[in-house]
Amino acid sequence: MEISEKLLCLFSADVREENGEYVVDVPDREIETGSLEPGETYRVALISRSSTDSTPESDGSADISASRADDGPQPPVEPGEMRYVEIEDLGKQGDGIARVERGYVIIVPGTEVGERVKIEITEVKSNFAVAEVVEESP
Repeated sequence: MEISEKLLCLFSADVREENGEYVVDVPDREIETGSLEPGETYRVALISRSSTDSTPESDGSADISASRADDGPQPPVEPGEMRYVEIEDLGKQGDGIARVERGYVIIVPGTEVGERVKIEITEVKSNFAVAEVVEESP
């Protein structure tokens, strides 16, 4: 799978029917962080989350990043950087998984799906980073 450099954000959402139309709700955080602007038009890509899909740690993203490491973009985070993230999934070892720009994965041990936490990046690799929780958001 090729990931466009134009990717602004990545999030999980349900498709629901409303008055004969199908709607995907954009999380508030995407507006708050400035990734998206209300009233603008965007292209949308949908990726299946079927039970046969693998976890983020083994979904092929490592292969994508590795193949682009020499001439591709650098990781969007740096060691020591602080961020607010929402935990979207759990990895194989039970660690929380957050995604930031271009779908870049951040592993956050000791967190649960749905938690919004302030983290400090402790380790950065080409295809993922590891962080620790600095503060839990209400």
